[in-house]
Amino acid sequence: MAVSASSWSFTEDDFAAISRSLERFLADSNARCALIVDRAGQLVATVGEQPRFDAVAFATLTAADFSANDQLARLIGETEFRSLVHRGEQESIFLADIGRRVILVVLFDTRTTEGMVRLKAKWIIDDLERTFAALFERGHSARAETKGILAGAEDEIDRLFQ
Repeated sequence: MAVSASSWSFTEDDFAAISRSLERFLADSNARCALIVDRAGQLVATVGEQPRFDAVAFATLTAADFSANDQLARLIGETEFRSLVHRGEQESIFLADIGRRVILVVLFDTRTTEGMVRLKAKWIIDDLERTFAALFERGHSARAETKGILAGAEDEIDRLFQ
């Protein structure tokens, strides 16, 4: 079974691998929850404690926040901000770009520190970038194969009407 998000999809095995990596990250960092959100604002995955809010609406706002910050980066001469932190008194959010297609969102509270989340996020970001790069490449290859199959079908239909 393939789970779809935007113009790419992943299998249950892909989802399980992503979930295991996120669970290990949460244990190492002592963060509460990790979400994967695509750049269009679709919630892709949630691991750890379930959010106490509407995660789908949160995903949409997260994507909009990240896009707005990309524009702010350009205004000051940067191409992008690879990560963002929103710090509150009790609850905080760490966001990181993964392969320019998805966003890692980490919810953490006073059980850990921003520094610990950032430190442990380095390996999960690298891990997720490799995983999603393979997914995107596989999706690109599948689309190319589909076009080849359809091109043959189009030729056959043309022959039928001649």
